[in-house]
Amino acid sequence: MFKEELSLVPHLPGCYLMHDKNDIVIYVGKSKNLKNRLSSYFQREHTGKTMMLVREIHHFEYIVTNTEMESLLLEINLIKKYNPKYNILYRDDKSYPYIELTNEKVPRLRIIRRINAKKIKNNLFGPYPNVTAAKKVVEILNRIYPLRKCNTYEKKVCLYYHIGQCLGYCEKEVPKEKIDNMKSEIISFLNGNTKVLTERLKEKMNIYSENMEYEKALEYKNLLDYINITTEKQKVDLDESINTDVVGYYVKDNYISIQILFIRGGKLLDRTRNIFPMISTYEEELSSYLTNFYSKNVSNPKEVLVPDIINTQSFSEVFNYKFITPIKGDKKRILDLAFDNARIYYEEQMTYIKNDDDKINDALEELKTKLQIDSANRIELFDNSNLFGNFNVSGMVVFVLGRPSKNDYRKFKITNNVNDDYGTMKEVIYRRYFRVLKDNLEKPDLIIVDGGTGQINIAREVINSLGLDIPVAGLKKDDKHSTNVLLGLDPIREIPLDKKSDLFLLLTRMQTEVHNFTISYHRNLRSKGALSGILDNIDGIGEVRKKKLLKKYKTISNMKDASVKELEEILPHDVAEEFKIFLEEYDKEVK
Repeated sequence: MFKEELSLVPHLPGCYLMHDKNDIVIYVGKSKNLKNRLSSYFQREHTGKTMMLVREIHHFEYIVTNTEMESLLLEINLIKKYNPKYNILYRDDKSYPYIELTNEKVPRLRIIRRINAKKIKNNLFGPYPNVTAAKKVVEILNRIYPLRKCNTYEKKVCLYYHIGQCLGYCEKEVPKEKIDNMKSEIISFLNGNTKVLTERLKEKMNIYSENMEYEKALEYKNLLDYINITTEKQKVDLDESINTDVVGYYVKDNYISIQILFIRGGKLLDRTRNIFPMISTYEEELSSYLTNFYSKNVSNPKEVLVPDIINTQSFSEVFNYKFITPIKGDKKRILDLAFDNARIYYEEQMTYIKNDDDKINDALEELKTKLQIDSANRIELFDNSNLFGNFNVSGMVVFVLGRPSKNDYRKFKITNNVNDDYGTMKEVIYRRYFRVLKDNLEKPDLIIVDGGTGQINIAREVINSLGLDIPVAGLKKDDKHSTNVLLGLDPIREIPLDKKSDLFLLLTRMQTEVHNFTISYHRNLRSKGALSGILDNIDGIGEVRKKKLLKKYKTISNMKDASVKELEEILPHDVAEEFKIFLEEYDKEVK
């Protein structure tokens, strides 16, 4: 296979791109020796994800570079350009939260996620892979230190002022010295010095206890316990002024476990970890993972301790962090700790991961058999949502090799605000796959719509009109709104599902994912919509009546509380009754 093409590949560094039959780039890799690396794909047997990749390769191309650093930079750019599915699969691309103390006259303390944290001029602390812990820390600090809580200054003091969690900066003049002292103590705490805050908590706890306000005293005791637990991290003998990341890995049975420890202020603050099947060599897998991780700037260290299989010079030049491979001393010991953590995580999780992979593969094989299709590697699912035809939206989720590919999810605001499921399906399918054709995007192996025969036929008509050949299936729910049967084939017929099968569980997961994604978008759109925008979508309410309703009631809540008789002061009887029903249903949806 590819014998002639491989004979022309040089023994030089560079990047290679794997294409499928539709000329879509499905994988990008780099190597010190292109010929050896590319030959390894086609001259021996593979298993797992590598086997699936090789089966899809229609042709490959390569780009020779002068140095390994050039190939590293090229790989970053090629992955950004093509977003290949086998590169993003199993990669941890989360943007970890930071705690930010804003650099304003009256600062705010908040959780943020930033793609490029290095551009932020405010005080940043983190990252915190444990989001719950970060939120809890901010909550505690905001209770102890009465900083500003609002995004924009209000005209008068709010609830936070009355409960003692804000000094009323919008109305009252607060000495700069007081604000600076609070900032200084917060920064000191977030840099690892817990003494000042714990003393404040003890002081408040004792005051409430002496005043026999035992519930309040217990509340502060619980806060104190949380601080003690979460800050009693492993102390490491490293320079406290240098933020350090430490990278370890463990390889077994063609899987790689990667662990990155975050050391801030001389303490082991947190860690991130991941396990995924290898497609390339473990050296290249680790290098690609770190390339992906640090190109997203989810961490902001001064130095990164890495194994000796990483080209520290290339990484240091590309990312402007100091990448080091220690060979002895304290840094070597903490690097060994990262290796131990990666091994332990592998041993803890591998049984579950392999079982899950086996179940997903079996489910996809069964789906292919039932629908008589060649591949189910990429599945795109659609769901629609509206409220009496208003705020009409659709959502699309994508599963690649049985797992959600969240970067590929899409939202569609439907142009026609009419309660017409078929019209909505026609519009969203056309818009999605016209764009696929126009921009030469990767086509799915299967489309699944939420609905029955009618929705499937509409989707198939649109797909055929665009000259595409993509199978379309549907998931039908029973009277309890749970997945019941799979609809597919031609002519369309019901395909029973064993509710204990891996296929049923996978399809249920997919259906739940697309439903939740769509409903979330629908609710978000409604919540952002102006009240006048809502009234614009109600039959019988024109501009004059809308102005009168807004003037009298001002909010949806006030309108809902009004009786039909009260609404009739502005609206005709029939319109008032219909509007009242709309408000009640709207309220249910919001809740």
